[in-house]
Amino acid sequence: MVTRLMSKQEVEYPISQDRLYYRIGEVSRITGIKPHVLRYWESEFKVIKPHKGGSLQRLYRRKDLDLILKIKKLLYEEGFTISGAKKKIKELERTEHNRVKLRLVEKRPNGKDRELLLAIREELKGIRRLLE
Repeated sequence: MVTRLMSKQEVEYPISQDRLYYRIGEVSRITGIKPHVLRYWESEFKVIKPHKGGSLQRLYRRKDLDLILKIKKLLYEEGFTISGAKKKIKELERTEHNRVKLRLVEKRPNGKDRELLLAIREELKGIRRLLE
């Protein structure tokens, strides 16, 4: 049995479901995109918005990682230009937004549920008045 050592670039860094934020170095290792390219993409793609805390260090969320991976695929695998990738990302966002709206419409309560929700709302309004 032959074992091969993986180079530093081949090591996979899993995206943890438990973590809320990733630093730029971690994002770079996970995505394979150099930090200076990530900073450039932030300026080009306004949808990538890492949180900058008191230390002004970029903290990327899971959503940002997913977007970076989509952009990477569009640019490097599918051959899009920056402007073409911007348009595609906007289109994907619009499609996702419409799906969410559709799910909300599909989940509208029936008559019985509606009556219950209205009663709960009135109870909550009464509690709010008491607290004020």
